[in-house]
Amino acid sequence: MARQSLSRALVSASWLAEAVRAGRVGAGLRVLDASWYPPKERNARQEFKERHIPGASFFDIEECRDKSSPYDFMLPSESHFADYVGGLGVSNDTHVVVYDGDEVGTFYAPRAWWMFRAFGHKEVSVLNGGFKNWVKEGHPVTAEVTPPTPAVFKARLNRALVKTFEEMVQNVSSLNFQVVDSRPEGRFRGTELDQGLESGHIPGAVNIPFHSFLSETGHEKSIEEIQEIFREKKVDLSKPLTATCRKGVTACQIALAAFLCGKRDVAVYDGSWSEWFHRAPPHYKVSELKRSKA
Repeated sequence: MARQSLSRALVSASWLAEAVRAGRVGAGLRVLDASWYPPKERNARQEFKERHIPGASFFDIEECRDKSSPYDFMLPSESHFADYVGGLGVSNDTHVVVYDGDEVGTFYAPRAWWMFRAFGHKEVSVLNGGFKNWVKEGHPVTAEVTPPTPAVFKARLNRALVKTFEEMVQNVSSLNFQVVDSRPEGRFRGTELDQGLESGHIPGAVNIPFHSFLSETGHEKSIEEIQEIFREKKVDLSKPLTATCRKGVTACQIALAAFLCGKRDVAVYDGSWSEWFHRAPPHYKVSELKRSKA
């Protein structure tokens, strides 16, 4: 079987199925289910126990985060991440493939992909099309949980891939980097609530809803189609770019899409709108709804 390129961000279901059949899932290749759903809708861990890709482990984003932060899913410390993924059998030499079971095809997997990259791991890929297409194509699933052999992972945060609130505030006036917001248009414009929060966007941000990069089947669109999406929104991939969303999750879809086009340095504003809404001054929260009430 051909070896995946270390920089390749996507693997196909057929490639991974061949790896499973060949017994390659182990110390050199770890498969992680990074699913997360609103608690009242679905139970990701329970669904994993019922069926998952053979040899996979569950990557619990609720556990692998900064629990001291008031904002959801903020990056954990280097030591926390290293201990957590080491417990899942991931070393610095492991090829990691992440997937999730969301109905759109992929939702939280790009967040896990970006987290690994943020902590210095290059050999990490997203399963193109996600678990729903894995099942649809007839690849094997199991309820058997295979405990991984713990490994040693050394994490080093690449701060160039993470933007802080202070850096985002400074950029409103300096315009040192482009900002792309991956939330739905209504939430970006401020015409609908964003999971209970008043919505709107950071001044100067461009809106590209994350699902724009996914086909009807839930697979990533072609590189040519992705490039055209960025061009239509006048986003220049040759210049600095930061992605944002509600809580730093679908922003990672922007980073993944740009990576597929050869741009590997897209940063993610980890706090995203959750932090911006609570900390930014009123005039730094652009909302059509507020203007219409004025």
